[in-house]
Amino acid sequence: MRAAVFEQFRTPLEIRNVHDPIPAADAAVIAVRACGLCRSDWHGWMGHDSDVHLPHVPGHELAGEVVAVGNTVKRWSSGQRVTVPFCCGCGTCAQCVGGNQQICDRYTQPGFTQWGAFAEFVAIRHADVNLVALPEEIDFVTAASLGCRFATSFRAVVDQGRTQPGDWVAVHGCGGVGLSAVMIAAAVGAQVIAVDIRRDRLEFAARCGAAVVIDASETDPIAAIKDATCGGAQVSLDALGSRATCWNSIKCLRKRGRHVQIGLMLGSDADPPVPMSAVIGNELEIVGSHGMQAFKYSRMLRMISSGVLRPDLLISDRVTLTQAAELLPKMHLFPGNGVTVIERMI
Repeated sequence: MRAAVFEQFRTPLEIRNVHDPIPAADAAVIAVRACGLCRSDWHGWMGHDSDVHLPHVPGHELAGEVVAVGNTVKRWSSGQRVTVPFCCGCGTCAQCVGGNQQICDRYTQPGFTQWGAFAEFVAIRHADVNLVALPEEIDFVTAASLGCRFATSFRAVVDQGRTQPGDWVAVHGCGGVGLSAVMIAAAVGAQVIAVDIRRDRLEFAARCGAAVVIDASETDPIAAIKDATCGGAQVSLDALGSRATCWNSIKCLRKRGRHVQIGLMLGSDADPPVPMSAVIGNELEIVGSHGMQAFKYSRMLRMISSGVLRPDLLISDRVTLTQAAELLPKMHLFPGNGVTVIERMI
């Protein structure tokens, strides 16, 4: 099969022929029809993730068709249209038994713990636990855009943030994750504030449902959010993952508000300072959001099928595998206004 491979961190990816994956007894091999290009892939390419071992094939936001299964797989067969969470569970550890496969003690992640979906085929372990059937009305490109950013944002807004109709929700950073969060929060009835430093992304956020947009390069976002909400947001999400956005997200909350950290805190942004006096004095909650379990996809997929959610509107660029290999080293520059998806593995 053809795949995009890097031999060393921070070196160009090369398109080459490599061996096709062979399914383990509990695994499925998926013919990749589309794969998202995400900043998390860039972190892996940079060497920020200890799970990545060289040589490596990135890619964790995938959709495609099952082409082979192992002999213990019961729920899946060749020809089925599927997607997968970016973090896959083993099905038997304490976390998985408790329904939290997204933080499995023995997790696997295509594109991180194993070769990923910047390739014609990818193997997914524990297929009965991790594969998600795609409704016919959701195409592969849209499905691939869900895998990390949209699904993580859905769980962040709905489950971790416990967002209710009428809540003020602040979203810091309007890349793919942030725009997803804006759309989802608006769809569940929240009043959404989008914060970024790029005017084009703030305009995009307004089209996705943001009631208020704040240019953090011109205005103090903490003061602006508290002014717009008469005291602070009930829910605030750091969708970027920087020291500044994490701090601002916590500080803009009203009493007993909830901060949800979605953006990865890696490299120079690792271990950020936290305004703990505000956390204590205002009884704030700080929680993370790390993907979404396969069995939880059903509500999100129903909302997409019915048109309540339109993740397809967030897809700004459709590229080939060769183009993706050229784009990945530039992801720290946040190219494009939305989500980039590989739709041709050539």
